[in-house]
Amino acid sequence: MLTFISQFHPVLQALLATLFTWGVTALGAATVFTTRNISRKVLDGLLGFAGGVMIAASFFSLLLPAIELSQGMAVPLWLPAVAGFLLGAATMRLIDFILPHLHMEAPMSQAEGLATTWERAVLLILAITLHNFPEGLAVGVAFGGAAAGIEATTVAGAVALAVGIGLQNFPEGIAVAMPLRREGMSQSRSFWYGQLSAIVEPIAGMLGAAAVLVMRPILPYALAFAAGAMIFVVVEEVIPSSQCEGHQDISTMGAISGFAVMMLLDVALG
Repeated sequence: MLTFISQFHPVLQALLATLFTWGVTALGAATVFTTRNISRKVLDGLLGFAGGVMIAASFFSLLLPAIELSQGMAVPLWLPAVAGFLLGAATMRLIDFILPHLHMEAPMSQAEGLATTWERAVLLILAITLHNFPEGLAVGVAFGGAAAGIEATTVAGAVALAVGIGLQNFPEGIAVAMPLRREGMSQSRSFWYGQLSAIVEPIAGMLGAAAVLVMRPILPYALAFAAGAMIFVVVEEVIPSSQCEGHQDISTMGAISGFAVMMLLDVALG
């Protein structure tokens, strides 16, 4: 598999990897064709798993390489990782403040961002789309760094990151499609909107890879930026959503499992 991917241009590598993560989102959304509802305990466990994967990916696949790449630069060792991390989180907060969206299971009165008359389905999709952007960006930056020939970033590590992101995208597809189905939307429309939420990942992936190739010195900052954006999403949405129905223990064990799986993938493949 690694040999197959390595033969392509890094931007194409990022595109293929994020098409995979998009496909897993679609697979999650496709559950609306088998059931109208899913156990909240199961969903909370899956969301916890997604959060654990994202936390582990942020450290092992993004922040740790960013710190390693900062060695020998004309700035303090800690600066690229810290500055990039904070900028990534701040950027997500700004987008979160501006972009109209609605978190899963929340009433319309709790819609965030600028005031709008958009319908609930659109706001739900925008919420998940907002969260998928840093995931695609992280995969793209990882492939761009590997193509630059930098020891701290490898194609194997980028593939491990893509696999991890793909795994956590499955419950995100469910989280969009299933509420729409419960509200009476047809199976096909619920699926369409569920998978549509991840369409931004291939776009972000190609942008991330291209940016790193053009401006190689920004790689430590870019890796940390993606990590900050992902951690913002986990803390602001994924973990709270997984624990709002009183299944904290299930969600927590899911997060522990997700962290362990992503750590295993990164160590074994990266």
